[in-house]
Amino acid sequence: MRISLAVGGLVAATALLIPQYSSAESNYQTGTTALTATAHVDFQITIPKFLFLRVGTGTGTAAGNFATVATVDQITWAPTAAQVGNGTALTGTGGDLTGGTETAVVVANNGNVTLSSTTTGPLSDGAGDTISYALITTTAAHNTTTTTLAAPALANGATTTVTLTAVNKIVQQDAKWTYSYANTVTPPAGTYGGVNTNGSRVTYTASLP
Repeated sequence: MRISLAVGGLVAATALLIPQYSSAESNYQTGTTALTATAHVDFQITIPKFLFLRVGTGTGTAAGNFATVATVDQITWAPTAAQVGNGTALTGTGGDLTGGTETAVVVANNGNVTLSSTTTGPLSDGAGDTISYALITTTAAHNTTTTTLAAPALANGATTTVTLTAVNKIVQQDAKWTYSYANTVTPPAGTYGGVNTNGSRVTYTASLP
């Protein structure tokens, strides 16, 4: 039996620092006593609001280099007959870091961020048999930032969320997300999920006020 799960990598952000303008003046003084001349300069920098989300293959880290990449990774499991339902959790294959592990990054500059995961239902074999997303867990491990990016749980036909707390209005978090299949049930033989089919696609969404 081969079980597959496609993880949607939504990557979207812009980061642009725009110096707007400066203005100056002149002041001419003359005379036989001590002289003082002053001039002033005004500066303005406009920082756009931005939001960056990466799950899996993409360009951009918590430190920058943000870009939009459309690649969608797939995490797969294929237990042997002897392993099916034996209660030993299985690490998947695939992911940009391999071994069922994905790079996950959120960066934003306007306050707390809500990070969610959404599925359309359980994984299906197309013949009426299903495997629950409750059997797939996501473990977040430290990557580069001080705060490890928490992963929203996966649920059948539902959206789950976590709140990422900003520091001075900045969210800058990343992690290595490793997906595991609990393997605690014995499903009917078949291939569950696939490439954006049979409930395989998980959509991660980051929201910024």
